[in-house]
Amino acid sequence: MSSSMEHLAEILKRAQLVRHDGLLPVNGEDTSTAVCRVCNGAGYLRYDVPLDDPRFGELVVCECTRQQLEDRRRRVLLERSQLADLQHLSFDNFSLKFRHEKPLRNSADAAFHQAREYARNLSAGGHPWLLLYGPRGNGKTHLAAAIGNERIAAGQPAIFMVVPDLLDHLRATFSPDSDVTYDELFESLRNTPLLILDDLGAKNPTPWAREKLYQLINHRYNRRLATVITMNDDVEDIDPRLWSRINDVQLTTRCEIQDKDKRTQEPLPRRTAQRGRLSPERHST
Repeated sequence: MSSSMEHLAEILKRAQLVRHDGLLPVNGEDTSTAVCRVCNGAGYLRYDVPLDDPRFGELVVCECTRQQLEDRRRRVLLERSQLADLQHLSFDNFSLKFRHEKPLRNSADAAFHQAREYARNLSAGGHPWLLLYGPRGNGKTHLAAAIGNERIAAGQPAIFMVVPDLLDHLRATFSPDSDVTYDELFESLRNTPLLILDDLGAKNPTPWAREKLYQLINHRYNRRLATVITMNDDVEDIDPRLWSRINDVQLTTRCEIQDKDKRTQEPLPRRTAQRGRLSPERHST
């Protein structure tokens, strides 16, 4: 067996298929139709070592297989993330006014830098929650989606949900035709490593909707699970229980955006402090 192994190694060396780290393909098939010149199409390699070497027989994933697995993982993550229609939204294509200058306070540029910093340092500690708030049309959804897309590109799971759609999904699970049970869906949202809730505070939430949102947010709050929330600053009747958690200064980085509507380029009105509304005095960045 030993001489046979050596003979195979010599053949592979002449074919320039042996890697410099001493790894060999796991088979000796003809390489004329092989896709990968390193593993001979097998997907795995083994060490070319004597029988008494601890590594003898050990399989090592070839780089081609590793790349395939990583690509497959990203596809699965994207499918589960609900970001398939928003994967074009990134930090690279976010419209900045002053790309090489210090951004103005409460501007979309300032929010961009805060969101990008959050995405790139999410695993390094610090505040695990990010709140993006302000009038409509100033890029909150773009930044939230960019955070999710960057995490998925790094092979990390994330789920993006528009809150009214989330509540519709939860209601739909009670249908006898649903492929997903309520418990399965709710559990995945409660415990995903990164949950992005877009447009929290839709008007006229029902008592059932308030309770579901409280259960979801309270669970993630207690476990300090990374959560991004976007909301408008003209939302009334927010559940006080949610406010007390979302605005916890020990947990949340709060980022206010007061800029022109990116869709209409019209100035956005400032809001006064009212029940359920954000104000600069109470919620500074």
